[in-house]
Amino acid sequence: MLKRLRRWWLRPCGARTVLTVAMPLVISFASWTVMNFTDRMFLVWYDIGAVAAVLPAGMVQWTLAAFAMGLVSYVTTFVAQYQGAKRYHRVGPVLGQAYWTALLFIPPLMATIPFAYEMFSWIGHPPELAELEARYYQVAMLAVGAMLFSSVQAGFFTGRGDTRTVMIVDTGAALLNLVLDYLWIFGHLGFPEGGVEGAAWASTVAQWAKVVWYGVLMSGSRYDEYCLRDAWRFEGPLFRRLWRFGGPNGLQWLLEGAGFTGFLLLVGRLGEMATAATNLAINVNSVAFVPAIGLSIAVTTLVGQELGANRPRRAAVATWTAFHLAVIYTAVLAIIYVAAPDVFLVAYGAGHDPAEFAPLRELVIVLLRFVAIYCIFDAMNLVFSGALRGAGDTRFILLVGLVMSPIPTVLIWWGITSWSAGITFSWVVITLWTCALGVIYLVRFLQGHWRTIRVIEQTVIDEAESISELANLPVKAPAGILSEAD
Repeated sequence: MLKRLRRWWLRPCGARTVLTVAMPLVISFASWTVMNFTDRMFLVWYDIGAVAAVLPAGMVQWTLAAFAMGLVSYVTTFVAQYQGAKRYHRVGPVLGQAYWTALLFIPPLMATIPFAYEMFSWIGHPPELAELEARYYQVAMLAVGAMLFSSVQAGFFTGRGDTRTVMIVDTGAALLNLVLDYLWIFGHLGFPEGGVEGAAWASTVAQWAKVVWYGVLMSGSRYDEYCLRDAWRFEGPLFRRLWRFGGPNGLQWLLEGAGFTGFLLLVGRLGEMATAATNLAINVNSVAFVPAIGLSIAVTTLVGQELGANRPRRAAVATWTAFHLAVIYTAVLAIIYVAAPDVFLVAYGAGHDPAEFAPLRELVIVLLRFVAIYCIFDAMNLVFSGALRGAGDTRFILLVGLVMSPIPTVLIWWGITSWSAGITFSWVVITLWTCALGVIYLVRFLQGHWRTIRVIEQTVIDEAESISELANLPVKAPAGILSEAD
């Protein structure tokens, strides 16, 4: 047993390798989770109506930007495969194509700002809620350029496996956001009392701070071999290749984001209490979701690097190891969600009237039981879809998005409008949908088609194969280190 655990831990792309890449990402995303948790807590203290507005408005922002975000962030896979193939000089040019892509999307996204109130009113939200949502959205959309640029910059570090830098930048930005939230929501130290708008301004400033920080780090001479100074040079073939593989990824992000946003907006028609409870349950679920996201991005990176070096078996090892880690973690949280939900809810109620918070607490506890059911399947979805992205199997991911994404919105809309279904029906639908996605991506991974896909140029692949053949010459491994054959 100890020997098997040691092998699981030490083998190439085993648990030690996966956690080395994933843990900084987990900490990075966890810092934003803590920030969002505190942000929602401040807004609950300020006004329950404010917290009911933030998540729907934020999800509309995310959905509109999702295609561009999915496209430009796919640069991570390119960087990973170039890194694995040791073609470092191609990294700068592919970042450049992602920057140019980001610039194409910023003007049309910003053009939606004047129509915010009409969007939320058209959805059918009450005027008071639509007004709060519009105010948050109009400020938050000022950060859309920062979201796109920082995704490209983070892709450079993540694709190379330097997730520690991403952790430092993200954690610093999250701390800045947290401080600004407190000052801007309540109006301390000379800041205006912004409420929901203050929360949006805090996030916007923090997002642009990330871009500046990444830019300073990337300007150093230590990255000269990556030709980052060529990043703004346009290359037609590479631009088209990024769109060929990143485009389906972006469409899938858009479709899944639209499906989940549709769920949130339809829940908004059930009233302020249902909306606030859903927002808090999803926020609590981020404790499980965010580490799984970190593992997913780590898998994308490792699969990309190993396929770039023509080592698909190691890529499979990395994926299964990440899944084992995700299951262990989410299973523990699922038990806590059911057995001790107040562990997560006590902070929300601390700054609020107990009698007013009690109905919200009871509803959130019910919703956390649904979270406990689907969180393991959600981890399955994230890990195996991350592996497929690292290989370049984005067309299948797009197909899944086209088929699956409309389902929750259509079913929930039908339930609400046809027979006055409530919050429980809506959560049953979203739970079954999440479980189905996890199973679909697991089956696709088991089929193995991903092993033969590459996103980088064929000449680079051929060179990597030659290097791999030379590397297969027999050598004696250092004592205490397990070989790939082990």
